[in-house]
Amino acid sequence: MMKDNVQTNNYHPVSLTSIPGKILENFIKEVVCKHLETNAVIASSQHGFTKNKSCQTNLISFFDRVTSWVDKGNAMDVAYLDFSKAFNKVPHDLLANKLVKCELDKTTVRWICNWLSKQTQRVLTNTSSSSWKEFTNGVPQGSVLGLVLFNIFINDLNEWLEGTIIKFADDTKLGGIANTPEDRSRIQNDLDRLERWAETNKMKFNRDKCKILHFGRKNGMQRYRMGGAWLDSSTCEKDPGVLVDNKLNMSQQCDAAAKKANGILACINRRIASRSREVMLPLYSALVRPHREYCVQFWAPQLKGDVDKLECVQRRATKMIKGLENKPYEERLKELGMFSLQKRRLRGDMIAMYKYVRGSHREEGASLFSAALQTRTWNNGTSSL
Repeated sequence: MMKDNVQTNNYHPVSLTSIPGKILENFIKEVVCKHLETNAVIASSQHGFTKNKSCQTNLISFFDRVTSWVDKGNAMDVAYLDFSKAFNKVPHDLLANKLVKCELDKTTVRWICNWLSKQTQRVLTNTSSSSWKEFTNGVPQGSVLGLVLFNIFINDLNEWLEGTIIKFADDTKLGGIANTPEDRSRIQNDLDRLERWAETNKMKFNRDKCKILHFGRKNGMQRYRMGGAWLDSSTCEKDPGVLVDNKLNMSQQCDAAAKKANGILACINRRIASRSREVMLPLYSALVRPHREYCVQFWAPQLKGDVDKLECVQRRATKMIKGLENKPYEERLKELGMFSLQKRRLRGDMIAMYKYVRGSHREEGASLFSAALQTRTWNNGTSSL
């Protein structure tokens, strides 16, 4: 039973569909995704639920541009935009038009339209259930096809925009240089275009959750609006799952990651009686460490205090293991076959760099890395490039 102070509007339905249905959806998804990939239909600005992209690539790609502009002395304004119940509002008729527009074959489009039509849902709570209700808008969350269809629907969001836009599904950031009144006017014009897109596509921005972050020392702190509402400025936003502040300082994210990890470790300490390494190591690896390594190649700590703060959690965890309580941290790591978090981050950096230079992200790597021509000196004093 929900408490009185719980806002039911903050909850979204997730469909529990049958296994045979999901298997059939997977067949259709393979056909759709192959077409989208072969024909490069989905814009490069979309990082959500697309091959070889993730929250981390979203953050690195966008903030590489932000930091490069800020480092050159520019002011930069970034709008964090939030759709109101985005997945539930997608109109089926408009989605069908966009499926045709991206040149999917008629049979596949017809199957998807039939799949979406006359779908019904009900809510089950313990032994009670609501009546069945048909829905005519939205793509089912929890389905296999839903996320792919939403990416297609939102694909034309960035058409005609002058600023830099990047998406992770419906989480959208719009940024631009804001040195002059003309620069700031371009950002406002882009926000007006996005508002018109939402009206045309029967979507709605949740303006209360749309925020502006101002970067750069000489930022004029311009106010922006969407529709008739002024957007609030913010000093820190969660993006996606990583705290980014207007000074591009990652200390708040380090604090949050350490706090979350320490909380889970304390829960393990209270609830788990065994202190054997066979029990503690899997729990630590599965429940604690991921909170300090999520997208860490983007927000990796640089200040000694932040580095120590994160490492302290692993020190505490390894000290809880029976038989290792009185041994130095380095010895505990050696006996457990573990690396310090700092070494794990270095390893992760090398893997990420390889992906950007030669692996799955090499297209974006061209803008992140530049090859340096190095002169090699031979024994006879001659050199060769």
